[in-house]
Amino acid sequence: MPLGDKNKIIPGCGAHHVTIQTRNWEDALHLYRDVLGMTPVAEFGPTERRMMLLDIGDGSHIELVAPAPDTPPPGSEAANDPIVHIGLATRDARASAEHVRAAGYEITVEPKDVDLNGLGVTVAFFKGPSGEVIEFFETR
Repeated sequence: MPLGDKNKIIPGCGAHHVTIQTRNWEDALHLYRDVLGMTPVAEFGPTERRMMLLDIGDGSHIELVAPAPDTPPPGSEAANDPIVHIGLATRDARASAEHVRAAGYEITVEPKDVDLNGLGVTVAFFKGPSGEVIEFFETR
């Protein structure tokens, strides 16, 4: 899918994915894949913390993450929000990270090349002003 050209500061910027930490892997996979018809693009991560990128249908994605062993049950006061981070598509994750660093934002994961089980990407993470985690995601 071609990336947008309207953003003149972060070339190709667009929504790539939203990451959801599941409470039950099989229930979440059933909803997003089987009920909503999203197509798995890549499955990766360690066995105990599976992750899957699913194409929503327009080239943007939902990333499912299996629950961490210490994830509190739904409804408990200690349960964290299931949204983990926002993934923004970009043509150049390294340049995008340097841009937000120069603007004073904290880079929490330096740009790095990653193989997501056959899907080659470059990613970088930074913290927004409200503590939100934002990822730059460049497909190579």
